[in-house]
Amino acid sequence: MTRPAPSADQRPLDRLLEIMARLRDPADGCEWDLEQTFATIAPYTVEEAYEVADAIERNDLADLKDELGDLLLQVVFHSRMAEEQGAFAFEDVAAAINDKMVRRHPHVFGDETYASLRDQKAGWDALKAQERAKKGKAQSLLDDVPVGLPGLTRAVKLSKRAAGVGFVWPTVQDVVAKLHEEVGEMLVEIEAGDLDKARDEIGDVLFVVANLARTLDVDPEDAVRATNAKFVRRFNYVERRLAERGKTPDQSDLAEMDALWDEAKAAERAG
Repeated sequence: MTRPAPSADQRPLDRLLEIMARLRDPADGCEWDLEQTFATIAPYTVEEAYEVADAIERNDLADLKDELGDLLLQVVFHSRMAEEQGAFAFEDVAAAINDKMVRRHPHVFGDETYASLRDQKAGWDALKAQERAKKGKAQSLLDDVPVGLPGLTRAVKLSKRAAGVGFVWPTVQDVVAKLHEEVGEMLVEIEAGDLDKARDEIGDVLFVVANLARTLDVDPEDAVRATNAKFVRRFNYVERRLAERGKTPDQSDLAEMDALWDEAKAAERAG
């Protein structure tokens, strides 16, 4: 027998928790939801976080509201599965982040004072390091940098950890010099036709690029997303201009499309 949905008169978060409990009910829940595990849901969690970032990038606040809801659902989903295993519940997740935020803001909730934002950031990093030490899990400084992060983001975090103990190129110029070195090594392998080694060298190039971004206080993921958007925007211009000539891209050639690409760049600069 179908049961009615949780009442809309409930507090929204309480209603969401009840909805998820119903979806995971072994007796009359949703078959798909019941089949899910932490591992199968994890990709959706990552995807929803990116969709939040996309809404922010587009400055679409209505969409942001929806995407934040989707991301909250992921937290509730994982929490429900953990509760079913007797590990923790949503309330424990909320309590843990409450405690962490109070602990990491001693200048707001305690007697600590910071002279500058730089000092505050250093204090935050020191508190995180203390928390890692108390967990006693990481044998290496780098052990608990999540493997599942996007590659460039993880590269930044790895290099930042190493930089914290002095393993860092001293200046931007040093990083740029290393980048030129890695590009040179990549070209050697490409010219030699060794694509396996070229792949490794491309990775080295990207890692140094991530270091350069970190040194310049640039988020490499944000930077590449902006470039992706720029590429789409300019290629769309090429497509429109070709359509005006009664063509599609596959009916054109590189010379024509490259000229239109330059038009798109010039139009953006003029605008």
